[in-house]
Amino acid sequence: MNPPAVPQPASARPRHGPVPLAPGPLPPEVAWPSVARCVLTTPILLARRRVWQPTEHVGRTIRFADGTQGRVYRETRVDRPAPSDPSVLVVAFRLRWVRGLGHTAFEHESVLHTPFFVAFPGLVSKLWLARDEHGVYRGLYEWDGPQLADTYARSLWRVLALVSEPGSIDFRVLAGLRRDELLADPLRAVGFAPLDPDCWWRVVGTTPPPVSAERAPSR
Repeated sequence: MNPPAVPQPASARPRHGPVPLAPGPLPPEVAWPSVARCVLTTPILLARRRVWQPTEHVGRTIRFADGTQGRVYRETRVDRPAPSDPSVLVVAFRLRWVRGLGHTAFEHESVLHTPFFVAFPGLVSKLWLARDEHGVYRGLYEWDGPQLADTYARSLWRVLALVSEPGSIDFRVLAGLRRDELLADPLRAVGFAPLDPDCWWRVVGTTPPPVSAERAPSR
């Protein structure tokens, strides 16, 4: 994964192209208070029953332009109005010290990480993807506002750095794109994407979950 590029004005960004990002995380004095506010706000969302876990995408396989693929093992969604400035955020990282059955354990216990992201402003949904062929985990989010997605990802970086291999954390923001548009027709949504290791974030296809895995949304 290559370091993100230097930011450009929003007016210079092509629709559905990756938003150029400042490299690395936010300063600790900015990132950690943002994470703390999120953790403290999460119980309010839970008490109001605004956080739920639909299941219709669980088991779906998402393929990327670098030749890898990931299986959706969980979705988290927040009840909120439809986004007025939709964007898709793709985050990637490789866990440190986790091997073998540890990955299965991580899939189960990772639901406990929900307070670190679910109350960030602008979050619509997150698809949790299992590790790919190279051990890389991804989160595929829908956000209301690309700048809010950028702020979240650069704050989350501080949390991920505690458990991730150095140099494995990266993210991209796709402005002006709905997640369901991307999953329904990835090539139409973001254009043709040849197999390219630098396009680890670019969705090129999906395989729906097996019929036996399709379930009605649950809360």
